[in-house]
Amino acid sequence: MTMLLLSFISLLLLNTFGSRTPQIIWAAACGLLVGVALSIWLFYYRHEKGTTLWIPRGIAKYLNERTKSTKLSAEAFGLGSSSVIGELLFIIAPLTISALVLIQLSPLWQLVGIGIYTAFSLLSLIIVWVLIGSGHNLGVIQKWRESNKSFLQFIAGTGLIVLSFFVYVYEILGSTIGGF
Repeated sequence: MTMLLLSFISLLLLNTFGSRTPQIIWAAACGLLVGVALSIWLFYYRHEKGTTLWIPRGIAKYLNERTKSTKLSAEAFGLGSSSVIGELLFIIAPLTISALVLIQLSPLWQLVGIGIYTAFSLLSLIIVWVLIGSGHNLGVIQKWRESNKSFLQFIAGTGLIVLSFFVYVYEILGSTIGGF
């Protein structure tokens, strides 16, 4: 689903602006990134025991009920795709920045970029999968995640602020000053 969303946003931006995106769009995307970073700092995890994410309760309840009764891998895949939709508020800004970068590349490198972005977005799931496959207990992993949720929340928001600053300096100030 992440790959599909990134491809769709890239296509939409490419058809709208071509490979040369106006600076106002870059600035708006940077502002959106800062807004999402602040939202992650304030809202990403609920202030309760556990690591309940701040996604709409209806979606969370639906996903929770369906995962308990899922027997088919195709249905599990569909639920994973649905969870991406639930997190859309938090991933739209990085997806937009990535799409803006991708549309500047040649078509071959666009495909490579989409693949790299998708692999990085799956990295946390891959790490958990490898840990469980190598004999680590899921309960221990979950306890670590719960005890470090404030740190993870802070790092995620800070990473988006840093990305926003970098993109703003490179795309807005860099082109104004004469390019880096």
